[in-house]
Amino acid sequence: MKENLQERIEKAKALLNDAECVLIGGGAGLSAAAGLTYSGERFTENFADFIRKYGMKDMYSASFYPFETQEEKWAYWSRHILLNRFLPPALPLYKGLFALVKDKDHFVLTTNVDGQFYKAGFAPERIFAVQGDYGKIQCAKGCHDKLYDDEALVRQMDAEQKNCRVPSYLVPKCPVCGGDMEVNVRKDMYFVQDAAWYGAGARCDAFCEKACGRKTVLLELGVGYNTPAIIRFPFERMTYENEGVFLIRMNADYPEAIEENAKKTVSFGEDMAEVLPALAEK
Repeated sequence: MKENLQERIEKAKALLNDAECVLIGGGAGLSAAAGLTYSGERFTENFADFIRKYGMKDMYSASFYPFETQEEKWAYWSRHILLNRFLPPALPLYKGLFALVKDKDHFVLTTNVDGQFYKAGFAPERIFAVQGDYGKIQCAKGCHDKLYDDEALVRQMDAEQKNCRVPSYLVPKCPVCGGDMEVNVRKDMYFVQDAAWYGAGARCDAFCEKACGRKTVLLELGVGYNTPAIIRFPFERMTYENEGVFLIRMNADYPEAIEENAKKTVSFGEDMAEVLPALAEK
């Protein structure tokens, strides 16, 4: 018989209380549950001019739009970055997640690029943001491996754009090759992985190696099948291969465990914004 919600919450609580290590895997579903949705009213209210001009449907698909000019591209991206990276404060769901694990030996592996883990209080040395960060830009062709903070530029672009274009003098150019610049998010072969990226990856590997030999909870939040090889599949493998490792999976669309891990996985298809706070209740 399938366990009801309260039974699964109690089971997850017990696992977390007993855990020596907690490895968080944060995907897009976590930020969506926290309020950073990419469609619906949040999109239509903030991008009405772009919707009229380009027929955009949501922020995710809009991020792949083939703009004809850099002025148009950066008009869209400056607003997108501002809305999703710099304007939102630390959101309650993320703050609650930090409170849930802060007294445990923990680490964060995330595909999210919105900076919410940093804002919520997680130490930077305990985060591996494997897909990049909206707060950084890079050479579009990756001619060198330095990243550049973009907040001041993004705010100026947003303030000065007109008719879905930024002034040409605000279009960033690579200081090394003189070519175009791009947001530091993994979308092609030119994604820049700087020294900080490699350092975070090494710390993540070291944590995983340690965690596999201890009582560990893998807390997988909002990870689907867009990039499953980064979090979902490795978490399943760690659960299967290590006796003391258990998986708590929250996913509105794909909460189920693989058959081999059925007895070591607690699955939630319910609203993460309700389930996560419940895990913190005494």
